[in-house]
Amino acid sequence: MDNQTILSLLRHTTPGNEKRTKSSGGLLKMFKLFPMLTSGCKMVALLGRPRKPLLKDNATTGTLFGFRKGRVTLAIQEDPQCMPMFVIELPMHTSVFHKEMGSDLVRIALESETKTHKKKLLEEFVWAVYCNGRKMGYSIRRKQMSDDELYVMQHLRGVSMGAGVLPSQSEKDIADGELTYIRARFERVVGSKDSESLYMINPDGAAGPELSIFFVRGH
Repeated sequence: MDNQTILSLLRHTTPGNEKRTKSSGGLLKMFKLFPMLTSGCKMVALLGRPRKPLLKDNATTGTLFGFRKGRVTLAIQEDPQCMPMFVIELPMHTSVFHKEMGSDLVRIALESETKTHKKKLLEEFVWAVYCNGRKMGYSIRRKQMSDDELYVMQHLRGVSMGAGVLPSQSEKDIADGELTYIRARFERVVGSKDSESLYMINPDGAAGPELSIFFVRGH
């Protein structure tokens, strides 16, 4: 499937999409019920959150989604109507990610160990993945979206932020559990050619889980 075909699918509209996103508030509240998990990560601690106010005009769209019995996928877009510029399946089960969201503070760090620096940071392929200080394993950035990933991007193309459950495509999907998603706007902060950070923006300053994603390239 070429890029033009995928882009046209993302822009296509489907009735009833807005109705499904109304469950967002309930899902985010559900995360509050999970137990808190604590740990430390020196790399993430050094990056930290910028002290100056975050500017919403620099925001990008980030989506974390996956079947409850599967792994969670991260997709980053300049705009919900555009093709993702970065897609990766994290070495973390969706149920584990949901529990981490219940702690109110989630920091995901992706570290590239490349030494060449010939690519832009988000063009690197192999990443070591950390969540709240624990190394989860390694992942490889997608060159092309899978059918499931394209399905999610199609159904969320008109959604700027929210959380909920998407309808299953087949009986196999039902066996894998519900397909859940969290989509939000993130402030993108470029520290250098070897470091970038994404900080979730809660709508209208409302209280909610604090989610940060860090990209770091080793020296």
